Amino acid sequence: MTTFNIVLVHPEIPPNTGNIIRLSTNTGCRLILIEPLGFSLEDKHMKRAGLDYREYADIKIYKSFEAFLQKENPCRDRMFALTTKAKKLLQEHRFQLGDWLVFGSEGSGLPSEVRTYFDPNHCCRLPMMPENRSLNLSNSVAVTVYEAWRQVGFVGGI
Repeated sequence: MTTFNIVLVHPEIPPNTGNIIRLSTNTGCRLILIEPLGFSLEDKHMKRAGLDYREYADIKIYKSFEAFLQKENPCRDRMFALTTKAKKLLQEHRFQLGDWLVFGSEGSGLPSEVRTYFDPNHCCRLPMMPENRSLNLSNSVAVTVYEAWRQVGFVGGI
């Protein structure tokens, strides 16, 4: 059973993606990686952080965001961009099973061409103290997934 779809656009740091692989496995999420990736899936840091979970994880890799959209054909109304540029907080959204949660890279966030795909009402951000840098990508994904999963009653979990 898939709870949510996590989409990472151009992830750069192997341990973050490794942690997200482990998170996706433990929360029933599918993981979609959009190239270019800043690492090889064979990277030793990736293996240490979560690749041992890869056999249990549902992972798809696409050459571009456009290729992902064409192949997966996600419902636009159920896709949410996580970006510091959003006005609405994560907690203001009502998530449903199967929603698509889209995150950018560690260094530059979601590319502007990907952000423009989203209606501002489908963009959200995590609350944080002013003038601080964003949370680590794997932490942001974890907070987002657990909030969405909480909203649907932790369906499928124990």
